[in-house]
Amino acid sequence: MPGKNVIKIYTLGGFYHVYNRGVEKRKIFIDALDCGMFLTYLQNYLTPPTLKQVRPVRKSNLYKELKLIAYCLMPNHLHLLLQQITTTGMTNFMRCITNAYTAYFNQRRHRTGPLFQGRYKAKLILEENYLLSLTRYIHRNPIDLSPDYHANLSLYPYSSYQEYLAQRNTGWIDHRVILNYFKSNRKEGHSRSISYRSFVEEEEVDEDVPALEISKEMALE
Repeated sequence: MPGKNVIKIYTLGGFYHVYNRGVEKRKIFIDALDCGMFLTYLQNYLTPPTLKQVRPVRKSNLYKELKLIAYCLMPNHLHLLLQQITTTGMTNFMRCITNAYTAYFNQRRHRTGPLFQGRYKAKLILEENYLLSLTRYIHRNPIDLSPDYHANLSLYPYSSYQEYLAQRNTGWIDHRVILNYFKSNRKEGHSRSISYRSFVEEEEVDEDVPALEISKEMALE
């Protein structure tokens, strides 16, 4: 019997929580070079071509097929929040990114075989409350990796949290769809990013069911 969220429901415009972990729960992001290489692949696949490019656009450029809303890379697993634009966008993207990173990882460490634990899992998000709680869950993932991150979550460099806080500008992350849910107050100097930070970092947040469901479904750590 297939595991939960292995069988995907493909919906145009749908938001998906995509996640996977290393085979045998092994580490898949061992150092900064690994994380940087994975992010480079994300950039390559999600950045639209420009007029300055000399080489022809690769067939694997997928910027018209899906949007990356949020992400977090952890030592032995990853989280992506994707919005699908075409019916095959998510499948094409995950195949490209998984194959490319596995080839890099295996070559660097002189190993063979699969790196990830089977096919990726993908949950279709149908409720706004769940969508917002999911981004909070994704961005809070590193909080227990180090006392530094527990004190200041925005120090973690391998998630999209810095983009949400306007600390880093990355064109291939579409955080606006989430930040638009949050209010800004120019008189008090509160931006949407500040409101979002409060939402993510407050220890006590009335999350209802979504956060509990996410934790149960993941069971990765």
